[in-house]
Amino acid sequence: MTVWPIIETSGQRIGYARVSTKDQKLRMQRDALKAVACHAIYEDHGVSGAKASRSGLDAMLGQLKAGDTVVVFKLDRLGRSVLHLADLLVRFEREGIHFCSLSEGINTATPGGKLVYHLFSAFAEFQRDIIAENTQAGLDAARRRGKRLGRPPVIDLETVLEAHRLIAQDDVSLAEAARRLGVSRATLGRAIRRVEQSP
Repeated sequence: MTVWPIIETSGQRIGYARVSTKDQKLRMQRDALKAVACHAIYEDHGVSGAKASRSGLDAMLGQLKAGDTVVVFKLDRLGRSVLHLADLLVRFEREGIHFCSLSEGINTATPGGKLVYHLFSAFAEFQRDIIAENTQAGLDAARRRGKRLGRPPVIDLETVLEAHRLIAQDDVSLAEAARRLGVSRATLGRAIRRVEQSP
């Protein structure tokens, strides 16, 4: 029998479950979240992790309060990319929300578990630096090969990465991020999706 970590916090345990295709079942995740007495469980069924909007995740994020604990069956169920996952954990720490992943035994309510937040915060910045370096290296290599790159992008990479950080870590809407940065909402949305799909 599986023994899940004990989750003791001042707030509620909020579960989140996701499967990528309509053929997959949520039952195993649901059972695990019920076993640790989650007060509420939000779900996304048949929604790819890469999809920008997930109604279950968005609803959960809107309900969280300081002291609550987000519980998932596995780490990869939460973020739509590694960068998105890192940004969500940075946001949770900032808002006083704990995080527990049952399969990996991560529980940020414990002293050892708090280290996870620091690691993911550093990773989010590292990943942005890698994306910027890889993009620049790709452009430089294309120029050396004599390839014509066409018009320069409407939004520079630093602006896109800052917008991504605002949305994921500071809970700023896409429209508000676009307004603050003085760019088109549609153009910014496309640019962010490209960044999230970067290796």
